[in-house]
Amino acid sequence: MTDRTAARETRRPELPPAFSLVRIAGGTGAFEQACRLAGQEGAGTFVWSPGEEVLDLAVILEPDEPLRTARRAFFIGMTAILDALGSVAPPEKPLSVDWPGTIRFDGARLGGGRLAWPDACAEDHIPDWLVFSAALIASKDRAGEPGLTPGSTSLDEEGFGPEERDRLAEAFARHLLRGFVLWREDGFEAAAASYLARLSGDGRTMIDRSGHVRSAGDSPSGLAFVPALREPAWLDPGTGRPRL
Repeated sequence: MTDRTAARETRRPELPPAFSLVRIAGGTGAFEQACRLAGQEGAGTFVWSPGEEVLDLAVILEPDEPLRTARRAFFIGMTAILDALGSVAPPEKPLSVDWPGTIRFDGARLGGGRLAWPDACAEDHIPDWLVFSAALIASKDRAGEPGLTPGSTSLDEEGFGPEERDRLAEAFARHLLRGFVLWREDGFEAAAASYLARLSGDGRTMIDRSGHVRSAGDSPSGLAFVPALREPAWLDPGTGRPRL
């Protein structure tokens, strides 16, 4: 075990009181573990997997509105992870997102976010839980020569050392709480404005109640939301990790 690995295994993120930390072995799936726990544990359960190759985190949510509109929590989660990255990244490195959940750092793919909900929940019923998860490429040391994976980057390559990586979990939790407070007090449009500002594409300017992103003149379908959530473009289905 390297000194860096040992240090990370002994450190625990300092999360706001609203969260309950579940730390799992680095390299295992925080998303899958949170989904397994969702029927047993309550809102705020925060699953953290600080792997050497992938930084993986997930949080259980308990919405109070029907699934059709509750899925918009995904945008609050995406805003939180983007703001967390922005808080520790060099200011000259832009952050953007490809619809709906691929995170780009200075133009290169870094990872992404995804959302899960109970399979049996109808669109007009309140789901017992949601799980938002984000996975970021921590290191590409085992991916071979850099020229083999030119479309992606990693936290290591972008100067996020062990301390910055660990701070991301703490910053994400704080920004997530702030996002839900903003949604409750000022409305969803205010909470989602930061996400829309970072969205790559052709200037679509609103997220409707079902989570579709469109401009004012679009049909209600716009950029379809649920199909894109079911098959995240940034996720390698063969490995269950971000595409390299």
